[in-house]
Amino acid sequence: MKFGLIVIVALVVSALAANLLLEDPGYVVISFRGYLIEMSVPILLASFVLFLFTAWFIVKLFRAPRKLGEAAGRYRAGRAGQRLTRGIIEVAEGNFAKGERLLTRSAGVSDAPLLNYLQAARAAHLLGQDNRRDDWLRLAYEQSPEAANAVLLTQAELQLDQEQYEPALATLRKIEENTPNHSHALVLLGRLYFRLNDWEHLAELLPKLTKHGRIDAATLHQWSLRVYQEQLQAAADGAAVQSVWKKLPKKQKKDIELLEAYYSSLIRTGMHAQAEKEIAAELRREWRPPLVRLYGIVEADDPARQLKKAESWLRDHGEDVDLLLAAARLCLRNELWGKARSYLETVIAIRPTPDAYQEYGRLLNRLGEGDAAADAYRSGLSLVARSPIPAIPHLEPDPDNE
Repeated sequence: MKFGLIVIVALVVSALAANLLLEDPGYVVISFRGYLIEMSVPILLASFVLFLFTAWFIVKLFRAPRKLGEAAGRYRAGRAGQRLTRGIIEVAEGNFAKGERLLTRSAGVSDAPLLNYLQAARAAHLLGQDNRRDDWLRLAYEQSPEAANAVLLTQAELQLDQEQYEPALATLRKIEENTPNHSHALVLLGRLYFRLNDWEHLAELLPKLTKHGRIDAATLHQWSLRVYQEQLQAAADGAAVQSVWKKLPKKQKKDIELLEAYYSSLIRTGMHAQAEKEIAAELRREWRPPLVRLYGIVEADDPARQLKKAESWLRDHGEDVDLLLAAARLCLRNELWGKARSYLETVIAIRPTPDAYQEYGRLLNRLGEGDAAADAYRSGLSLVARSPIPAIPHLEPDPDNE
């Protein structure tokens, strides 16, 4: 619309100018340093237009190489972008070798060579070519040194995936030097320590992960739980166990896995009285089967009182097999063989477990029933074995029963 209007105006102006010039073409005289130039007005206008056209043409001629270069660059960049897209698609579809070739061939003319080399490194990694993977990562860094952390993080992820833990640790430490408390690097470092069972360093890392790490709550909870369990299990004596327990976050102390680890550690270090007292108090607050099982293992100073307390719980939890097994174990400690047998046979009838069969076998052997004891042990083993258990020979009676 605009161009058409301009054409119409130009035609009208040209017609008017031609009409005027035909009536009187005019006369122009130019005197310059002794030279005299005479011409009509139409000739002057034509010369001016020719001059403008010539100047425009010369400018275009000089600009042509640059324009051609820019056009060629756009073409190459377009091709490079297409190859980048095709390379990523090939890698995603599992054609790693072809994808790697497309990505590396177009990297030199790509607008984003960093992306080409990072994707090529992943393709080489998936092909198991660690040397080529590291070469592409090195080129990625050389092309974009400002993206050093991105390159190092990619390298650390790939090294972790290949279980190359020492190189991964060195890579993550470089990131720590460049950018202390880098959130993703902290997560990768935590993953590394968890895989290496390096609970000491993971414990030191937990506060940083909580403050800076972009880590999901479930993973952080899993790592924290495992660290605290290991600390409790590594405690050398009761005082050390209690010291570790006091340092734990208050909300973590309600976790059943940690409670189980804590009470087990108290039992392991000989603090049976305290374990019995605290387990009983915890069960009054909330009934938890793992703690009920532990109560039957605790060797308190007064086993009769301990059994009485366990049997009082049977009024409300009479069919709880964990409580029945605990009561059976306490009966064994009190040498109440008949009652222990009754409890164990009830457990086996409701829900047979390897522990129940083991205690039952020990009891039967003590009572001189060797064949029945062997059958009980065999039944318990069959619950955990993948293949049938052959018959167990007749067992001799327990010497303590003779």
